[in-house]
Amino acid sequence: MMSVDRENQLPALFTVYSSREAAEIWGLSENTVTKWCNRGKFREDEARKSGKVWIVTHEGMERVAGRKPGD
Repeated sequence: MMSVDRENQLPALFTVYSSREAAEIWGLSENTVTKWCNRGKFREDEARKSGKVWIVTHEGMERVAGRKPGD
């Protein structure tokens, strides 16, 4: 059974982004999101590094960057 984000009704897999994807969605540079990750702006359960790529949650991005444009 697929894990679902109850608030947004999206599968959990679709509520995480690479730093590049998050930057594009929020209208930021990838470098900004990466710096936030490296500087500990995200909580432990909001961001992690997978290989050379930072992965961030939708909730983490909203907490750090504010609601995404259009929401």
